[in-house]
Amino acid sequence: MTGTLFLIPNTLGETEGLDYVLPEQVQRITSQLDYFVAENAKTARAFLKLVGARHPLCKPMQEIKIAELNVNTPTAALADLLAPLLAGQDGGLVSEAGVPAVADPGADLVRLAHQHKIPVRPLVGPSSLLLAVMASGLNGQSFAFNGYLPTDAAQRDKRIKELELRSRKEKQTQLFIETPYRNAAMLEALVAACAPGTLLCVATDLSLPSETIRTMTAAQWKTAPAPDFHKKPTVFLLLGQ
Repeated sequence: MTGTLFLIPNTLGETEGLDYVLPEQVQRITSQLDYFVAENAKTARAFLKLVGARHPLCKPMQEIKIAELNVNTPTAALADLLAPLLAGQDGGLVSEAGVPAVADPGADLVRLAHQHKIPVRPLVGPSSLLLAVMASGLNGQSFAFNGYLPTDAAQRDKRIKELELRSRKEKQTQLFIETPYRNAAMLEALVAACAPGTLLCVATDLSLPSETIRTMTAAQWKTAPAPDFHKKPTVFLLLGQ
């Protein structure tokens, strides 16, 4: 019998308390595991220390194995990451922030787990994308996440206009993210490229004490004070009107 792959949500930053974003059951399950796959072992250990402060870990931290899976992990190495589960051991997949396997390299591991008939259990926790859709006031019946837009200014403007056209035509909310230090450039590009009536939402530091969420038209953003989002994780949303 194989083990189970638990998909364990992480916090989205320095939250007011683990209980604020992670249910008791998620913390308890996490504390009982001693094998994890994570983007970064150091970040995962910091997360486990938070869990351990509420629920004693099943083993001392130094005895818990954390294997890394990131954008540089070759596909051929994924099988080794699943080996403990195929041997019957439960394991946890942890993202750098938020839910694993969404905008996260862990999706490849989850797909391989299904191929090997390893049970996959997603656990409840914060997703910046869903939180942003919920709070934006934009269409929550139909939306699409587009990852990062091109960094080249001309290509980025072209992509924004394509997404705006699709949004207007399909009445579909479009989501994307940016490297935090380029947030200001992204908002400037959106305001410049979008029609005045297009709705733009900027959702920053979701679930954190410094959280800010604002939805206005592109025309209104033109004259509004710039949000405090430099180097802060931000989700951008648009809905063409």
